[in-house]
Parts: sequence; C-alpha cells; structure tokens
Amino acid sequence: MIYKWYIKQLTFPELLNRNAIMFGTRRAQWWKTGPDTTTSITYAELGIIVKQLTGGLMSLGVEKGDRVAIASHTAPQWLWADYSILCAGGITVCVYPTLSAKEMSFIINDSGSKILYVQDEEILSRALSAIQEMPALEKIIIMKDDYKGNDSRILSLQQVRDLGIKLLAEDKLAYERRWRSVSILDPMTIVYTSGTTGRQKGAVHTHFSINAACCRDLRIVPEYREDDVLLSFLPLAHTYERECGHGTAMMAAATIAYSSPMTLVEDLQIFRPTVFMSVPRIYERIFMAMRDMAAKSPIKKKIFDFAIKTGLQLTEARADKNGFVDMSEGIDFTEGVGRWLACKYKLVDKLVFSKVREKLGGRFRFAFSAAGSLPADLCKVFMAMGVRIYEGYGATETCNTVNLNLPHKVLPGYVGPVCNGVEGRVASDGEWQVRGNNIFLNYWNNPEATKEAFTEDGFYKTGDIVEMGPDGYIKIVDRKKGIMVLDTGKNVPAAKIESLFSVSRYVDIVFPIADDRPFVGALVVPKFDVFIEMFDKEEIPYDKSKLVFFGQGAARMCVGVGDDFIQNEKLKNLVDEDIRLANRELEEYERVKKYVIINRKFTEATGEMTPTLKVKRNIIMKNFENEINRLFKR
Repeated sequence: MIYKWYIKQLTFPELLNRNAIMFGTRRAQWWKTGPDTTTSITYAELGIIVKQLTGGLMSLGVEKGDRVAIASHTAPQWLWADYSILCAGGITVCVYPTLSAKEMSFIINDSGSKILYVQDEEILSRALSAIQEMPALEKIIIMKDDYKGNDSRILSLQQVRDLGIKLLAEDKLAYERRWRSVSILDPMTIVYTSGTTGRQKGAVHTHFSINAACCRDLRIVPEYREDDVLLSFLPLAHTYERECGHGTAMMAAATIAYSSPMTLVEDLQIFRPTVFMSVPRIYERIFMAMRDMAAKSPIKKKIFDFAIKTGLQLTEARADKNGFVDMSEGIDFTEGVGRWLACKYKLVDKLVFSKVREKLGGRFRFAFSAAGSLPADLCKVFMAMGVRIYEGYGATETCNTVNLNLPHKVLPGYVGPVCNGVEGRVASDGEWQVRGNNIFLNYWNNPEATKEAFTEDGFYKTGDIVEMGPDGYIKIVDRKKGIMVLDTGKNVPAAKIESLFSVSRYVDIVFPIADDRPFVGALVVPKFDVFIEMFDKEEIPYDKSKLVFFGQGAARMCVGVGDDFIQNEKLKNLVDEDIRLANRELEEYERVKKYVIINRKFTEATGEMTPTLKVKRNIIMKNFENEINRLFKR
C-alpha cells in the first residue's frame, strides 16, 4: 500500500504554515505574465505574501469570525486573499465575479462582509455602483499592486501589505497568535449556491469539513507526486475547484498553475499539467474540436473514425461483465484483448491518440469530471485514448465528492460508489441522501432551509434522483425538480434528453419543457460556429453584422446571430436531423415533438447559466416565455 504522507487533519492556516516551512523551496504557484511568459513563487514566498496581507487585514480591524468576501476570476491572487482571511481567523465569503451588482450586494449584506477583495477595475466599478446598498462594507481591496485612486474606501494589494508590514514591525508575533488561534471546528467559508432553483443560500463549511473533504479525495485518487502540476481554470468561488483542485494540491504541496476556459488550449502546452478539474461541457468541446478538425480532410476523417471505432472496441474488450474498466496508471491497455485488436490499437494510438495526449501537454496523468453527467460514450472515447477521467458527484453542501469512480474500476455513465468515509442511501422516492464529516454546518442566516436540508437522523438530502447499479455504483437520473411531469402524469427526466445532444454535430443545447404539458417541447440552440464556417465555405449569405462573439483566440465563439441565420433552410434541416436521431433513443412520451430554434446562447451574462455551466431553468423559462407559449399554442 502507498503511504500518502500528506493526508493530515489540519486547519488551513496550519496547512499554509507547514508548506512554507517544510516545502519552502518548492514551486507553489505558476502563472502567465504575457502570451508566452510566466512567473512563479515558492511556498516560502507564498507564506510571506499571506503573512503581510493578514497583518493588513488585522490592521483594518478584521477580528476572528469576521466575514471578508472575494469577487475574482481564478487567479493566484484569489489564493492569497483566501489564506489572508483564514489566517486572520476570518470567514471567506465567495462571490462569483460575473454576478450583477444586485446579486453581489445580496451576498455581501446576507453574509455581513466588512471587506471585499475584487480582481480588477471592472468588478470594482460594479461593486461601487451598489455601495450605497451595502452599508456594512467598510473597505474594498483591488487585487493589484499599482492601483491609484482617490477614494479612501479603496486600497491596492500593496497598500494592504504595507499596512501588514507596519503592524508586524510593531508586534512581531501578532500574525502567529492570530493564525494559531484558529480551531479545526471554526467556520471557514460561506459558499452561496448557484441559485438554479431559486434564491441563493450560503452554505457554511468549517475547517473540519473542508479538510475532511480533501482527505476523502486524496485517499481515493492516485498518489500526488512532487513534480505534479494542477492546472486550475474553473471558478474558485465554487467548492469544486477550491477543494478538489487547490485544496488537494496544497495538501500534497504540489504546483498550482493558472488558466481559464478562454485560454485553456494554449495553456495546456505552456504548463504541461498532470492533473486538472473540469466539467462535462469542456470534455465535450475537446472531443468536438478533435472531430471537427479531422473532418476537414476526407483521409484524416477516415483515420479518426477508424481510431475511435478501434479504441471503443478495445474499451469494450477490456470491460468486465458489468462494464467496469481498469484505468489504473501504468496498466497495459492491450493485455488480454487479442493480437489483432492489440495491433490495430497500437497503430491508431501512434497515429491519433498519442497526439491527443500531447495536446493535453504530454504529461497528463488524470482528470476529474463533475458538476453534471459525463455521457457514457464520451467517457469511453477518452478511455480509448488513454485519457483517465474519473467522474464523481457532489454538491456545494457536501464539499463535492460523495461518489467517485475508482481508478481501477471505472463504470462509464455512473458517478461511482459512495466514497470511503461517507455514508449514502437511496430514499423511498429515489433521492440520494448522504452523511459524513464533509457535510456543511448550516445555511447562513437561514435555519428553516437548514432544517429542511437534513433528515431527522442527519442525512443531507441532495435533491437528486439516482439509480443503483452494480457494486453500489450510482447513476444520476436528474434533479428532483428536473423531473418534468406531463399532463398525462408521465415523468420525463430533462437531463436524459439534454445528454443526448452532448456531442451533437449541429445542436449545442436542447432545453426541454414538459411540466403540465401534453408533450415535450424544446428551445434549441444551434452550433453557430459550425454553421458560420459552413455558410462561408458554401457562400450562403447571412447578415454578418448581427453576429455576436465572446472570448479570444482558440476559445472565441459566436453567442448570437440574426433571425435570418436561424431561418436558413439548411440549418433547420440539419438541426432537425440531430433531433430525430436523439428521439430514437427516447421513449415515445419522452421525445421532443415541437421545438423553437433560438438565435442566441444561454450565458452567465443573461443569468441563464451558472459559472459551472448549468442552466438556470427558472430564468430561461422567464426570458423565453413568448417562444415557449408559441410552442404549446393550440
């Protein structure tokens, strides 16, 4: 058995101090300073930065138990701010940087945060626009060293560090006394739910519950090594990246590198990561990008299709009678599958799959998938390529993973068995309920919601309906509120329909509607970029002035088009073909009978998507009320 020395029960100030002392020369954080340039700091340097910022917060009056908020995209400074709050004995309040001023002020006021860290001038401007609605907020810290302004309420990062240096010069042990006063049972953070089903609730986690979550994950996953690099690009305001990513990497004193979904393709080559957290939509985009690239040449398309077919044959040959596949590191994929299949696989691995792994940086070891279901066929495709994706399941309230596929026993389409150290059970209505040290303490300022969240014997009610599979592996059917009920009484899982379009060629998203309706209708978002390329190549005219783009470089995508674009007959026919193909996989009553093609994507900016790319059903239903009414007009 491998001894994982880093699995320890620690407060997070203790963790930082341990790393600064024991692993001071190791690289802690690594990030880009330009398109082709990077910089990094060691754990000892990280310790100094946090110490000075903590002193600065103490100088500004932060006491034990005070709430301090962070509104920033994923960046090295997020971690500095987080640990400065924790080492001051405070409670970190997570604010998604894309929230509106109104949503931001709700979280600041609900949590009672007295200081707000913001990443840049854009978020600062949004905060200032609502400053009159946030009476308890005393100071805003912009996470830049060189910010200059005349407002006494706003401080730069360097100004806060300077305040800390001054305080620590006057009382050399102030920092030590404060961080050492933090108990494992103290509240550590308030993470607000994404609000997909209503008002946001602030889940309170303690140092105890988040440490338990890190230890839980580290017991299951392959051993972290000294040279491992975790690539961080999901929102740190969510527990998934913050605990599964940053938390476990800090526990193992590994390197954390920083990217974003917009620059991910380029950054994989720069940082050459070994581990990362991701969501199904990112894996879907990676596969579709590979498939579309191959489709540009008839020969390349034949090779790619042959490679995928061969890889899937190999995966099926390696699976046991229940479908489990061993994806342990170092295993020989061709052992015991027959000489002819082994030869074919070695050929396609050299021609195609090895190049895919190189696109991931060439040092890739394993990745995680959560915050949505990873389609079984897509999981098998990545398995065939030798790309290890361990799918799990959890929630903000559980600090993520309560189920996880085991490395030596992956079952595509399932989120794995209940994790070691967690108890799980299926309620009479099919709901998955869990209990363990990683479960949140309560909802901030909301005792009614806290009581409602638990059973009388202490199990957290996840709100997800599951099916039990072989060896205790579970499959997520849908949210309880995601089960649509037709006026005939038939139950239709929205997630089942949505998942059928995960790697569709022409449909980006299908949003099904069926509650109290005679049939399933849908809003359909086409793949605008695919059709733009097709129309341009075939010289099909459309109004280019109506195109709306988001992002840059390889991540640039079209998020809106004109009405003439979606009225094009070729687009309508190809979209209809994809929907007919998906309907074949559904029961008669589950099939999409009518749909409306819409001319823009669902986005965070419109409030229709969460930062982890989940749709907010109530917002979409409201924003597209007219289109939905047309669908069901008798």
